[in-house]
Amino acid sequence: MNFTGKTAIVTGGSRGIGRAVCLELAAGGANVVFCYAGNDAAAHKTAQDVEAAGGRALALRCDVSDAAQVDALVSAAEERFGRIDILVNNAGITRDNLLLRMSEAEFDMVVAANLKGAFLCMKAVSKRMLKQRCGRIVNLSSVVGLRGNAGQVNYAASKAGIIGMTKSLAKELASRGVTVNAVAPGFIETDMTAALSESARSAAQGSIPMGRLGTPEDVAKAVAFLAGDDAAYITGQVLAVDGGMAM
Repeated sequence: MNFTGKTAIVTGGSRGIGRAVCLELAAGGANVVFCYAGNDAAAHKTAQDVEAAGGRALALRCDVSDAAQVDALVSAAEERFGRIDILVNNAGITRDNLLLRMSEAEFDMVVAANLKGAFLCMKAVSKRMLKQRCGRIVNLSSVVGLRGNAGQVNYAASKAGIIGMTKSLAKELASRGVTVNAVAPGFIETDMTAALSESARSAAQGSIPMGRLGTPEDVAKAVAFLAGDDAAYITGQVLAVDGGMAM
């Protein structure tokens, strides 16, 4: 896809799905601004790879649950590249526990990072996109937001909330040429799934009709499609990238 001259902000872009999204957009010629929580080495490597893939990179630390830091991120992107065409809300965390054992802190941390973070980023870019009369927002939800999962009440709530925000904002921005969609990955080969036990991993794979875990690149290609010109008439939708798991 051709993203030449376009600027994308990708949250949580240094590793996993976020990194794959950065590289996919860069391969199309995009300027890629990505934020990360604290792994400087991973961020530096991703920035190098974005440049090697054909894009221009800007990596910044940012806590997406902090409004001031989000505003600084968006302002820095605009100052460096002049405009913002694409936002990919990918940053997210897990703090898994059964409901009866889950602390308020575990619930609040996940909702703040995953849901409030997406809200703050969308609010920060929307005014700019409305003024341009064009823009693409792609939010990373999850199959867990569609189906639920034991031990992930906080994560499921945050990812289901992202779907609700996606549909609501899509209605608010559609008349000005700005689309808002969500991608709901299933089990993907990332640091999060690498922490699963062998039995949990086997059970997960057995629940997937295609018989394998997905790759970050599988998700990145779906994100890139929704961020591109070919998806100009698609908004308020949730695209599951899960090997058929949520059917």
